[in-house]
Amino acid sequence: MMMNLFSTFDPCTGFMSLNWTSSLIFIVMFNQNYWIKMNNVMNLILKIYTSMKEELILIMPNSGSSIMFLSISVFILINNLMGLIPYIFTSTSHLTFSLTLALPLWTAFMIYGWMNKTNLMFIHLVPSGTPSSLMPFMVLIETISNLIRPGSLAVRLTSNMIAGHLLMALLGDSCSLMMTMILIIVFMMLMLFETAVSLIQAYVFMILTTLYSSEI
Repeated sequence: MMMNLFSTFDPCTGFMSLNWTSSLIFIVMFNQNYWIKMNNVMNLILKIYTSMKEELILIMPNSGSSIMFLSISVFILINNLMGLIPYIFTSTSHLTFSLTLALPLWTAFMIYGWMNKTNLMFIHLVPSGTPSSLMPFMVLIETISNLIRPGSLAVRLTSNMIAGHLLMALLGDSCSLMMTMILIIVFMMLMLFETAVSLIQAYVFMILTTLYSSEI
């Protein structure tokens, strides 16, 4: 039962498995060079970019790295939404995917901060107003919280994408003829919920990485 339940998240389903290629489909679908004029999909993505950029400007008004955070968030959003389509592999449900995005960003922030703004990085380890007796403990706590940031980003994205799929798989296995209509309504509500989670998780990943970079 558990092997069948988690088999939907198996990235290797056979010889020369092409599951991970679902993460690259958007490169072909959303390349403007393939279209004579702006289509509805590109207009929708442009509106998403515009609204997200307004949020980033509120957090980091003088930053020029917003295009990087916007690109990552849209990349995650597209993969989250494609994972809701039947028979398409959900790449964001794996730590291999999410940690590959979170760890390089966090590492770049830390290297840049400690090499160029060392005093500011030390200041962040001790919050203002901390008693002298608690300073060693605060340094330890802040160091641990900084070290687990890439893991928390990756696990948050992965766990939220897995939870809805597992719930739908469990309900589908317990389906009976009398409960079919009820389960159809439940599945429709779950699909709406999963769509909202896909949007929120892409937004949360972008905002948290932006907040981490704003501390440097």
